[in-house]
Amino acid sequence: QVQLVESGGGLVQAGGSLRLSCAASGSTASTTVLGWYRQAPGKQRELVARIHRAGSTTYADSVKGRFTISRDNAKNTAYLQLNSLKPEDTAVYYCSAGSISYPADYWGQGTQVTVSS
Repeated sequence: QVQLVESGGGLVQAGGSLRLSCAASGSTASTTVLGWYRQAPGKQRELVARIHRAGSTTYADSVKGRFTISRDNAKNTAYLQLNSLKPEDTAVYYCSAGSISYPADYWGQGTQVTVSS
């Protein structure tokens, strides 16, 4: 079983920055891939970024160049640095964990990010 604890959400003005953290506990195999998804009101949950234990990353086109995902394998923690935030980035951000085959098998409770214009 994997537990994910997120922190770092909040309210920020457009153009501002936030840093989200996700501390994972559980088996190494189940935390091979750590990721961030988001869900805005009335919309489907979508991938923001994910990172493999070896360091390879994937980003949604909408956040490339603005968001950066990283991880500290020793702490089994993933981070998401959000820069140049836009009102359309407003959403609940969820941390995910999983294997290569099932990269989003476990979910955190979510953290709210609100960007005001």
